[in-house]
Amino acid sequence: MADIYEKKRRLENYLRELGSAAVAYSAGVDSTFLLKIAHDVLGEKAIAVTVRSCLMPEREFADAENFCKSLGAKHIIADIDPFSIDGFAANPPDRCYICKKALFGQMMEIVKNQGISYIAEGSNADDMNDYRPGMKAIKELDIKSPLLEAGLSKAEIRKLSEEMGLPTWNKPSFACLASRCVYGETITKQKLEMVGEAERFILDMGFSQIRVRIHGENMARIEISPNEFEKILADENAEKISSYLHKLGFLYVSLDLDGYRTGSMNKAL
Repeated sequence: MADIYEKKRRLENYLRELGSAAVAYSAGVDSTFLLKIAHDVLGEKAIAVTVRSCLMPEREFADAENFCKSLGAKHIIADIDPFSIDGFAANPPDRCYICKKALFGQMMEIVKNQGISYIAEGSNADDMNDYRPGMKAIKELDIKSPLLEAGLSKAEIRKLSEEMGLPTWNKPSFACLASRCVYGETITKQKLEMVGEAERFILDMGFSQIRVRIHGENMARIEISPNEFEKILADENAEKISSYLHKLGFLYVSLDLDGYRTGSMNKAL
């Protein structure tokens, strides 16, 4: 089995063979690492493309802008309304496929005049262990997944990112806000704003990893690392969080005793 540095060399060689790439950049752990390596290998032939929409909190967009400036990488910003995508708001089990097919399709139109041969996205080896309908769209559109091709896991990407001095090495994992909504329940801008602001508030209190899932119109299910249960249940914190989420429009505020885990909404499928 290849070690972590062999995987990094494999990634560099893969990108070198592409010749040029537009990295779908969200400012997360994976896409930041990918953009940095791509820029190191390809120079000006590596650019970043960030989709700005209601699915991405403003703090993530600001992080994306700041990192691209510090790296010196060309950064293209695409303003796209996901509610203009047919079928998105209905939130079927293949919503991620519907959304990625449309978003990457529009991204391809944006970069086709940039002298860039490929679009690359940040899926890693761990992503193959969960329900990922968006991968079908990635394959259909020939979007490249360099981290997956190199066999790099999330933990390995964090380790390499730390060694490289990247600011995202210990950044909490993030996924688009639509993943907070129950499949089959209509996605609305209000719901996205509610969960986005709820997560921002709790993260700003010093918690490390958080998801606020919304059930129906007004029930919040908070997922947090089990080692932070005691902290969140402390009287002052619990009351503070509950009060703020009620102000956002949540009628019920609950803590999931299974703790934080990626793709928890997929359990119902």
